[in-house]
Amino acid sequence: MTLQQLRYFLAAAEKGSFSAAAESLLMAQPSLSDQIRKLEAELGVPLFTRAGRRLVLSEAGRMLRPHAERTLAAAEEAADSVRQVRTLTGGTVSFGTFGSAHHSLLGGLIQDFRRRYPDVRVRVVGQNSAEVADAVRDGVLEAGLIALPVDDGGLEVRPSVRDEIHYVSASPQRLERPKTIEEIAAAPLILYDARWGPVDPMRRLLAERAQRAGVRLDPQIEVEYLTAALDLTARRLGDTIADPSVLVTRGYARSLGSVSLDPPLFDTYAFITRRNAHLSPATRAFMELAERRVAAIGSGA
Repeated sequence: MTLQQLRYFLAAAEKGSFSAAAESLLMAQPSLSDQIRKLEAELGVPLFTRAGRRLVLSEAGRMLRPHAERTLAAAEEAADSVRQVRTLTGGTVSFGTFGSAHHSLLGGLIQDFRRRYPDVRVRVVGQNSAEVADAVRDGVLEAGLIALPVDDGGLEVRPSVRDEIHYVSASPQRLERPKTIEEIAAAPLILYDARWGPVDPMRRLLAERAQRAGVRLDPQIEVEYLTAALDLTARRLGDTIADPSVLVTRGYARSLGSVSLDPPLFDTYAFITRRNAHLSPATRAFMELAERRVAAIGSGA
């Protein structure tokens, strides 16, 4: 029994003849008749009887009709759900980002996407790049934008832009020249992403530099969020490390200043997907828009 046979059966039941049913379906009458005969042979009962020149449903046909209608309706509903995803009139974006993405990227990105695709749901999660990498690798998220380095096992990684990391302080005397890793190690340091510690990409970059210099970074204060670290720095409880653009976007430009590291240190951002994965149309469209927006931010546009 096929959906096509059920469709032909219902058309014949509605029109009262094979020829009228075939005409309504824009097909040849012998082909329709042959499929209904095959359906009757499979079921072992006639589905129609003759009443003069008109076809009427047999008892078996009357019993089959509501089941056939429900089956075709369910098939159409299933096809429509896929069609919505394909045409981006439905579906859900499944994307992850590093924790501070909302400071300069996420709001505008989601706004742009929703203007283009108002019927697509958006799910963007992530507190740390290491967490996002694990979620994409495990199939919990389809794709993500992260800071490197992360464990790239099972992932496709496409580096995108770099942002310089600065030393941030409320004390102008501490910002008179670029900071060496030795000076950072001796400073009253406040670091965020406390829960992720050594797997946090920024901390890994700093730790690798410190290791090469033979010093160790021991922050005096650790907090979860960048905004908390900036607030504590503004209260002169220590200094932190951050992208200097955040000082403007979060309203700290008057109370905090920043200076480069010596030598300069950069966050490298990359888009990731699971290796050989097929992205849903919604997530693929979101990722394409994110790539353009990140490139524009990186070029200063």
